[in-house]
Amino acid sequence: MLTMNKKTFKSGIFILMFLLLVVGCQRDKNVSSKDAIVFRLAEIHPTDYPTTLADKEFARLVEERTNGRIIIKVYDSQQLGEEKAVLEQVQFGAIDFARTSLAPLSEFAPELNVLQLPYIYRDGDHMWQVLNSSIGDFFLDSIEGAGFIGLGWYDAGARSFYNSVREIHTIDDLKGLKFRVMESALMIDMAKALGSSVTPMPYGEVYSAIQTGVIDGAENNFPSYDTSSHFEVAKYFTVDEHVRVPEVLIASALVLDRISEEDLIIIKECASDTQMFQREKWQEKVSESELKMREEGCIITEIKDKQNFVKAVSPIYEKYAKDYMGIVKQIQEMR
Repeated sequence: MLTMNKKTFKSGIFILMFLLLVVGCQRDKNVSSKDAIVFRLAEIHPTDYPTTLADKEFARLVEERTNGRIIIKVYDSQQLGEEKAVLEQVQFGAIDFARTSLAPLSEFAPELNVLQLPYIYRDGDHMWQVLNSSIGDFFLDSIEGAGFIGLGWYDAGARSFYNSVREIHTIDDLKGLKFRVMESALMIDMAKALGSSVTPMPYGEVYSAIQTGVIDGAENNFPSYDTSSHFEVAKYFTVDEHVRVPEVLIASALVLDRISEEDLIIIKECASDTQMFQREKWQEKVSESELKMREEGCIITEIKDKQNFVKAVSPIYEKYAKDYMGIVKQIQEMR
C-alpha cells in the first residue's frame, strides 16, 4: 500500500510539472502574441490564386524572420475592397499592406506608366530583366512621394482581349466592340487607340455586364479569365498580349511609424525572396488555366503579326512617358 502511495505521489508530481511547463509555454506564447505588431494585407484574388499564395508566404517569412514581432494577416477575395479603394486606404494608413496591379497604382504615381506601356516588352523574360534591374528599383522607390513603400514585384503575365461577339484576327476586328479595361487613363487610351470603345467599371461587375450586353468583353490574363468565370460569358480569347502589367507588393508609408528601419529591411528582403515563389506558381496557373479554357470550348486566337497593333498605340508613349523617354529607350534596348 505504501509503495502504491509513493508511485501515485511521483506520478502526481510528474503530471504537475508537465502542466506547469505547458502553462508556462502558453504564457510565453501569449506574451509574444500580445507584444506582436499585427498588420493587414489586402488582396483581391481568391485564396488559391498565385499572388495570394505569395502574399501568405511573404507573411510567413516576415513572422519567422522577426521572431514573431511582426504578424501580417492576409485578407483575400476583396474582403477589404477593390484595388482602387484599397490603395486610398493604404495611402492614409487604414490598411497596412496590399498586393496591387501597377495600373491603379499609376493613378497615384503616373511615372509607373512607363512599365506598362503597350508592347514595350518583347516577352516575360524581358520584363523581368527590367524589373530586377536598377530601372525596377528606381520605380519602386518613386512611389514613396505618394505615401507608399514599394517592397517587390510579382508576375501577372500578359493581358489580352476576350469578348462574347467574335474572333479577333486583325486590329479592324476590334472596332465597334465595347470593352472594360482597368481603371487607368493609359489603359482607356490604349483600348481607344486600337479602335474599341471603353466602359470603365470595377472588376467585380464585369461578369454581369458581359452577360447582359452592357459590354462585349474585357481584357486580362488567362488565370483571371479562368478564376473570374468570364469565359462562361465571353468565349473568344485573343492572345494579343497588349500589355504586361507587373504586380507590386506595397506598404503604407505610415507603417514606418510602428516599425524600425531594421525591420523594414527584413520586410523588403522577405518580399524579394517570395518573387520566384510567386513566378513559379504563376506559370503553373497559366498552363492550368489555358488548358482548362481549351477544354471548356473557348476559342483562343493568337495574333502573330502585331505590327499594326504596335503602330496604333505609338502615340501613347509620348503622352504618358514623355519625361521618361530615356528610360523607355533603355528598356527597349535591354538584351
